[in-house]
Amino acid sequence: MRLFALLACLASPVMADTLAASSHITKVIVYDQGAQVTRDILFTATPGSHQVVIPDLPAQIDAGLLRLSASPGVGIGAWSLRTDRLPPPVESMTTDQARATATVDQAQDALRQAEDDIAAINARVEAAEAQAAFLMSTRAEGGALTPEALTALSQTVASGVLAAKQAALAARADLPAAETARDAAQKALDRARVTLAAVLPDATELAALTITITAETAAEAHLTLTYTVSEAGWQPVYDLSLTRTGGDKLTIDRGLLVSQSSGEDWSQVALTLSTAQPDAQSEPSTLYPDLQRLIDPEEIAKERLASDATDAVLAEPVMEPEVVQVARQGDVVIYTYPSAVDVASGAESLRLAFGQITVTPEITANAVPRRDPTAFVVAHFTNTSGEILLPGQALLLRDGNLIGATTLAKLAPGAEADIAFGAVEGLLLTREMPTRSQGDRGILSSDTERTETAVLRVRNLTGESWPIHLLDQVPYSEEEDLQISYAADPAPTTTDVDGQRGILAWDFILAPTEETAITLQTSLRWPAGKSLQ
Repeated sequence: MRLFALLACLASPVMADTLAASSHITKVIVYDQGAQVTRDILFTATPGSHQVVIPDLPAQIDAGLLRLSASPGVGIGAWSLRTDRLPPPVESMTTDQARATATVDQAQDALRQAEDDIAAINARVEAAEAQAAFLMSTRAEGGALTPEALTALSQTVASGVLAAKQAALAARADLPAAETARDAAQKALDRARVTLAAVLPDATELAALTITITAETAAEAHLTLTYTVSEAGWQPVYDLSLTRTGGDKLTIDRGLLVSQSSGEDWSQVALTLSTAQPDAQSEPSTLYPDLQRLIDPEEIAKERLASDATDAVLAEPVMEPEVVQVARQGDVVIYTYPSAVDVASGAESLRLAFGQITVTPEITANAVPRRDPTAFVVAHFTNTSGEILLPGQALLLRDGNLIGATTLAKLAPGAEADIAFGAVEGLLLTREMPTRSQGDRGILSSDTERTETAVLRVRNLTGESWPIHLLDQVPYSEEEDLQISYAADPAPTTTDVDGQRGILAWDFILAPTEETAITLQTSLRWPAGKSLQ
């Protein structure tokens, strides 16, 4: 028993004292959603066991993802993360906070002095007016006063009233300047409060971390704490500028937009941006069968009745867009910003410049007469930068003019992309349906056949030749009973464009003032007793 008691005494400190420690964020790794924060905790250790308390951590920290490491000679024991009944916070101010607080105090003193000055002037006015009123109310009583004495009294009252009125006027003359000084003091106080609010952290729920450490020797020591926060993220942003004067050129100006609402400001931190997706989809999507069929008209009516009686409709789940992952560190791209940055919590979005890429595009005018009245400029280019272009919002400029905005998809090195840069008002499109003798416009139809004829026209009213890429479509079928055929004059340059069945393309050069026409006829045939759906 004595041996066990002795071992227990050796293994357990009698009392662990609490060390005063300062902490600050040194670096942050930001993902598209969430961030990993690294915090350094500095303290002076003496030999033995101690407790280090960090009372001002964000409450949203996940204890399961919190990690600790210590400098040599310091051992880490048990630690606890508390979000309720917190220890008293350490009262400390940064230099900017202390300066802003002092400015607010000075502005408040100046405003109080200005208000006191106005009160003093109003008191002078009231005193003078009261004196004048008293003198004016003076009356001679009885008949004891001689005419000379009455004259002397009236002169005294008159001079006294005059002096009081003049004193009141003089006091009122000082009032505008005093009110102006008061208004200036109020504006100065308002500005000082805005400045103070900008440097003070937002009021937020906090968590406190208590760490048991054991130091071998007396020395300056530190702990490194890493934790994750969810309310942070970054995204690429682009300015895509197409210049056609002096040769076609596409300039891609890249930027990175960082924001966070973690509950604490990031001040002068080393910033790393990562394409890793800790909360992204981790398993493949599910595909659902897609059945296409021909049915009898009676079955259509039955299905409509059944549909009306159904309370809920099951839909295929919509998945998030593909996550960007490109080899840089494994399959993750890492961007490290070269200098320390500040990112205030919930108050700003920080844009960082990320360089410029210039490529030579291939320009076409894409025309879809079935949908649009004009053609659109499209720049086809290859990413020759050797770097991946991540998905992000992009502003579009053509010859210095803002055209609109788009979303740039992921573009790996060597990959190709098409970016549209607005309409060409001088390239006019029409899709005409010639009138038939039966009265239908462009369409002949019977119980088992439907024929459509369309004329596609492009007219060039600009002063330059344009390479035209014209698109239209014909229906397609995967059923033997539904036969579809088409005829085009001239024939399309490409069929099933980009693997899309029934999409046709014509490529040609259209000179200034020229017009071209394409005739497209489509025929659908099916067995008697069936309906087209």
